[in-house]
Amino acid sequence: MLDDIDPFIGTAATDLPRAHGLAASWWWPKPQVGNTHPGATSPLGMVSACAYSGAYPTGYGRYAKNTEGVPEEMFDRVQASGFTHFQQSGTGAIRKYYNYVRVTPMVQPLDALGESWELHDEVAEAGYYAATLDTGVRCEITVGPKTAVHRYTFPEHRSARVVIDLSCGGLAIDLGRTVPLRAQVESMGYGKAQGTVVMEGVPLSVYVEVETPGWRQMLWYDRRLIDGGTRLDFDSIRHTNLRPFGMLFMGSARPGQVVEIRMGFSLRGHEQAKQNLERECGTGEPAFNMVRTRTRARWREHVSRVQVEGGTGSRRKVFGTALYHSLIKPCVADDESPFWPTSGPYAFDVCTMWDIYKTQLPLLAAIAPERHADILESLIRVCEEEGNFPIGYRMARGADRFFRQASSLAHTALADAHALGRAEIDWSWALVHMVDDLRRMYGEDFFEHGVVHPITHTLDLAYAHHCTARVARSLNDRSLADDLERRGRQWVNAFDPDTGLLRDSEFYEGGKWNYSFRLVQDMASRIGLAGGDAAFIGMLDRFFGYGADPVKQPGQCPQPAEMAAGYALHRFEGLNNEPDMEAPWSYHWAGRPDKTAEVVQAALTWQFGTGAGGLPGNDDSGGLSSWYVWASLGLFPVAGQNLFLINAPAFDRAVLQAGDGEFIIETSGHRETPIGVDGLDRDPPVQYVQSATLNGEALHSTHLSAAEVHRGGRLHVKLGPEPSSWGHELRPPSLS
Repeated sequence: MLDDIDPFIGTAATDLPRAHGLAASWWWPKPQVGNTHPGATSPLGMVSACAYSGAYPTGYGRYAKNTEGVPEEMFDRVQASGFTHFQQSGTGAIRKYYNYVRVTPMVQPLDALGESWELHDEVAEAGYYAATLDTGVRCEITVGPKTAVHRYTFPEHRSARVVIDLSCGGLAIDLGRTVPLRAQVESMGYGKAQGTVVMEGVPLSVYVEVETPGWRQMLWYDRRLIDGGTRLDFDSIRHTNLRPFGMLFMGSARPGQVVEIRMGFSLRGHEQAKQNLERECGTGEPAFNMVRTRTRARWREHVSRVQVEGGTGSRRKVFGTALYHSLIKPCVADDESPFWPTSGPYAFDVCTMWDIYKTQLPLLAAIAPERHADILESLIRVCEEEGNFPIGYRMARGADRFFRQASSLAHTALADAHALGRAEIDWSWALVHMVDDLRRMYGEDFFEHGVVHPITHTLDLAYAHHCTARVARSLNDRSLADDLERRGRQWVNAFDPDTGLLRDSEFYEGGKWNYSFRLVQDMASRIGLAGGDAAFIGMLDRFFGYGADPVKQPGQCPQPAEMAAGYALHRFEGLNNEPDMEAPWSYHWAGRPDKTAEVVQAALTWQFGTGAGGLPGNDDSGGLSSWYVWASLGLFPVAGQNLFLINAPAFDRAVLQAGDGEFIIETSGHRETPIGVDGLDRDPPVQYVQSATLNGEALHSTHLSAAEVHRGGRLHVKLGPEPSSWGHELRPPSLS
């Protein structure tokens, strides 16, 4: 899969062929852009590096801040003022935009620092990014888990330089800049320097080694060189007194001269940053090729845990890139927590649980189980230190500003991990925190009244109580489990029995239709509340636009009336947003997996493509891309229920390396179907499951336990061009 990865997918405004069939009736309320970046990354690593323009939200690209419709351009070209470290991936208004420690190769005076130059001949691969600046400097970057290595090839110039700006942070948008509170920079002798900046309450340290024979090494402040100075200290920086500062290396460059900059990072001081550099880059020798090769090998190891056969070149490229995007975040850094002194994993850029808990965390549990366990262990430690499980957790100190999105979502991942029995976690201690967290924010009102607003938090909290009850019962705390299960059944309080939909309330990005088809723990009762199978299927058909006319998507700067009319459609958001991404699988509990196949195939065909505009909306740290991976495999994880649902796969054969086992998904009767970017002018025929076997035994149900998938085995799915009776009678399990 490594050769199918294109890191440029998702970096530009959505540019997909006009959809046909069901997909043409779906409406997109969120920004039509993937918000990814093509920079160098390491699988779930701490450090990334990319060209920096100051654009929203990754620091790369051309776009201004946007919350709906087609994004407005901030620049008319792809440009950069240097290359920064630590970027978000696919998020929107995350507020913590990083882009720290800008490195700029220059053939201009220092006064020109901050100017931007057009980028040419960009190249991006897993673990590698390169581009040529207008100035003629060829720039290459690779990263390790805790390091970055830059390589610049200069044209002939008598005063070339590499400038490192430690004051840089955030974006060039309103309220997007990050200002360091304190800083220290020190020249350590020839070719060596170090610095620490306190950004968003976190001390970020960097240790630098530069191979520049015959060049001068100096500190600078406010674009003025400090001749002979070896140290700068800033004790109290404010927006009003901030002046740029850092270090530089300058001298005469012969044609094609190569300069390498090696950087080790740590959140625990210079010495650990130096150790990280030595561990990943060695000492005193050019390391670019070695680091690039090792990181590419890590990427190969990770993406090879999912193999697919068949499919058009376009479909394979979209799939490979989706798998890649699924493995960039969260960042997991061993022994790097700036907030607690003990060893162990520190995970950040959980941006946000609302985006990743349904799709990405189950994918990591399958193909990166050690790192998945590290993420959970870190979240437990955050809860222990700060008093709650976060909904969003970044490399920053401060209040969780995402509490309005959702409540108590970590419980789903913890319950699934406990059921699998793989993560080496102190579950008795974890249970204490799971129970305590249920009272945070809206949880106290839920505890007292059994319903809270925004009404979606009622579903969140009821589900979290159910998940926590599973852990409590397995640990033989029956009294606690009984109480939690009783409170978990209060999900019904969120629904209006007269409509079968959620009660009127405020909704975070969406409306009550978008949230009404979530996969609750008792779908049988949920369908009964809607009036039974036929009524529930009718509601879903309306939601997914069966028989509806095509819609026009919002353009640039859409007017409020246009957005209100779109929301009034009460329509599936078509993977442009997260709230209803699990809704297609609701059909399974109503005995109509054939409908799931139709909706999912429409999404896979028309909502994703190759090229920079190949995503329908924000990738959100890999949550959207993980959806694509699962949907293509013909499986969907029901987070918190230790369950996978079966659907028609998009590939002829796939192998999922889940934990220690190899789970094979093979088909018969599969037809290769193109996707929209292959030039389709109509909806391709849908492929439906006719029958299935697991390890040679007939499988009449439409689900598997997560344990069966993680244990390994062989799922054979027979496909055909017409809906069958498979899955109509034996439904996935429900609490009732």
